[in-house]
Parts: sequence; C-alpha cells; structure tokens
Amino acid sequence: MPITIKFVGAFRGVLGKDRLVLSFEDAIPLKKAIRKIIAYLPQLEQVLINPVLEDPRPNTLILVNGKEISVLDGLDTMLKSGDEVVFVPVVHGG
Repeated sequence: MPITIKFVGAFRGVLGKDRLVLSFEDAIPLKKAIRKIIAYLPQLEQVLINPVLEDPRPNTLILVNGKEISVLDGLDTMLKSGDEVVFVPVVHGG
C-alpha cells in the first residue's frame, strides 16, 4: 500500500529531497506512519517533533490529500493506499 510523503520548505532542505513513497501493509493511522517516517529518516525528528510535547503539530502543518488534519481525525487520521501526506513547516515569531 503506497503512500506519498511530501516535504516543503525547511524539511526539504534538511532531507535533501522533497518526497518519498513508503509502502505499508494495511491502512495505518497518521501518528504511526510519522513514527515509521522518522525511523526511515531520523534526521527529520529534530525538526519535525516538538521535544516537550512529542508531537509534530506545533511545528508543522500536516495535510492529508489536501486537507489539514484538524478537519479530519488529527493524528488518528487513517492513511490508505494512494494517499498523499504533506508536511509544511510552521515558523513562529515573537
């Protein structure tokens, strides 16, 4: 079951690539897919995951098939064959 993962902005710079395709055996929740993506690309963890919250959402806008995950089921959104997940870094200022 292939899922396309796209990286925008700083994520692309860190990884040196803008996309990858990962295959999973069955439908998988987004939070589990993120753990597998980080296992595959460990350099992504330090820029994707907020170390205090252990959550990517404060640092990242996550889209599944063009929809922000907050209008879906958040990190529990189930990914299926052919889905596209896009990670867009969020810049905070103050």
